[in-house]
Amino acid sequence: MGNLGKFLIILFTNIDLGAKKRLGRPLDKQAIAFKGYKGKGQKERLKAVPNWQERLREYVDRLISIQNNEF
Repeated sequence: MGNLGKFLIILFTNIDLGAKKRLGRPLDKQAIAFKGYKGKGQKERLKAVPNWQERLREYVDRLISIQNNEF
């Protein structure tokens, strides 16, 4: 196998591995959405937070637990 073949195998392996995120639980197919405050830049600032989606999922679980008195 030539250098190009080896390069393509590495490239496609990295793309395949990079596309799969390992989460502890499966995700629902439907998204949860809400609107942020106008003019506050919340969306951009939220996306700058490392691992923001998983952290937000955990916060939502805690919020629901508090609401249901499941401390």
